[in-house]
Amino acid sequence: MEVKLVVRTLELIELFAQTRRPMPLTELAQGLGAPMSSCLALVRTLVARGYLYEVRRRGGYYPTARLHALSTQIQTGDPWLEHVRPHLAALRDAANETVMLGKIQDGAAVFLDVVESTHPVHYAARPGERRPIHTSAVARAILARLGPADRESMLAVADYARHTERTLVTRDALRAEVERTDAQGWAANVGESVADLTGLAVALDLGGEWYALCMAGPTQRVWEQREQNVRHLHAAAEAIRRARAG
Repeated sequence: MEVKLVVRTLELIELFAQTRRPMPLTELAQGLGAPMSSCLALVRTLVARGYLYEVRRRGGYYPTARLHALSTQIQTGDPWLEHVRPHLAALRDAANETVMLGKIQDGAAVFLDVVESTHPVHYAARPGERRPIHTSAVARAILARLGPADRESMLAVADYARHTERTLVTRDALRAEVERTDAQGWAANVGESVADLTGLAVALDLGGEWYALCMAGPTQRVWEQREQNVRHLHAAAEAIRRARAG
């Protein structure tokens, strides 16, 4: 269950990230789809707390550096991302495809960190983005490592909506794909969420919790070079395990 005020506050922050410019109150209200009175109360609260400032009278509002300072402080305390990110960067450099660290959270695959490819045409993703379980290579890599009961409980919550002609739209089909993933040691999504997009993933145990390293990009690059790309993924996972053990 979402809390409306929290959602609106987060949407306001995301709106500034998208526009990257000061916005007057009327434009903020339109962007949020919120009444002017509600938007005014939210903006005044954030101004009073030091998160927004008015660039000039009637010149619009913009976030202060406080958001960045707090997010930086929070990031340095993350138990895994600070240790994993150098390996994500190395994985991206090895394959030059977009790479992610993800896990299953509340019935969806969530990207916790992303390092994007430098190719002009590449898969674009952002930390915090969620993907359906039934079309996610991250989810399949993790599901393959779960026990039967936990796996079935996850399969039961997938919505099995069709996104392309290749989407697996039944529990039996997804179960079979997860079993194939378990047997081969890596997961794939080839054009199931977006046509001509392929994701490859391997599972990674961090502190007794299953995560996954994922690589995604155009099918003609990622899938056609899958043997090499899977080796890159396994090498990155092993490097992370060695670093944690050392």
